[in-house]
Amino acid sequence: MEVNHALLWLNYSVFLKQFTDGNGEVELRLDIQKLGIESSRDVFVDVDDTSLLIRAKSDGTLRTLMNVQTLFDRIKSSETIWFIDEDQLVVNLKKVEQELKWPDIDESWESLTSGITQLLTGISVHIVGDSTDINEAVAKERAEGIGYLPVCTSELLESATQKSIDTWVASEGADSVAEAESVVLESLSSHVRTVVATLGGKQGAASRFDRWQYLHSGFTVWLSVSDTSDEAAAREEARRSVSSGSVSYAKEDVVVKLGGWDPEYTRAVAQGCLVALKQLTLADKKLAGMHSPDMIAGCERSAVTFHEQHLANNIKMQTHIVQY
Repeated sequence: MEVNHALLWLNYSVFLKQFTDGNGEVELRLDIQKLGIESSRDVFVDVDDTSLLIRAKSDGTLRTLMNVQTLFDRIKSSETIWFIDEDQLVVNLKKVEQELKWPDIDESWESLTSGITQLLTGISVHIVGDSTDINEAVAKERAEGIGYLPVCTSELLESATQKSIDTWVASEGADSVAEAESVVLESLSSHVRTVVATLGGKQGAASRFDRWQYLHSGFTVWLSVSDTSDEAAAREEARRSVSSGSVSYAKEDVVVKLGGWDPEYTRAVAQGCLVALKQLTLADKKLAGMHSPDMIAGCERSAVTFHEQHLANNIKMQTHIVQY
């Protein structure tokens, strides 16, 4: 079994965690020597398919040793085994996706950035939405996290023309900028391991229904600021947008709904993107292949048709909500 040697201090700073992944299961070992637990009857392990709660009675007090609200991926909770091995509490969890490597027990930023690359298989990611600033901030954070190259189409366009996007729009119109960005996206479509931040607003190619050809060369994430303050309402808002096809962004792979925007929470939004992409790629193993540059170059029409069928079948699964 491949061992993740990173040891973490957990509650009360009296025990350590060791995490191991291998052969369709993950194993968690907690050093409980200092707790003075005398019997397995004093240990309580509660699990469901996505969470884990470990508590123990010590000196007459019931303590929470670990509370993982979101495991890195789903488990077969009914097959969970736990026991005490000398001074360690051992918890064995059976993975649903046996071939998926878990960097750690929980779905944290660190484990997501480490684990998502095995699912993306080098496929690039495009960030679209109404705000260029939000697109760029999230793209850079996400690229740095997973070791991809961040690319901002605004920077490429401004460098090539030696003028700002605003000046360009004022002098030649939004259509001219959108057309130029399409050329940039075409040149980037053959690249791998990039996170591309696209232009927001009407001057962006992603805002045009007929400019998505090369965005399908990678996974596309739509960052959308929600008009609602309720998570259920935000999901319904996303579902309506995707199903109606009233906006071009509805051609995306995943929707990340934001409960407002604050640059301080850029990482939280980037993490939401990773969660949504992980869910997407695990739900449909064929999707990464359909987004490869070779597939887009040789079978553009079938790739787009597949993409639209995927949207119809997985609207709810695509949506991730980030609230501050």
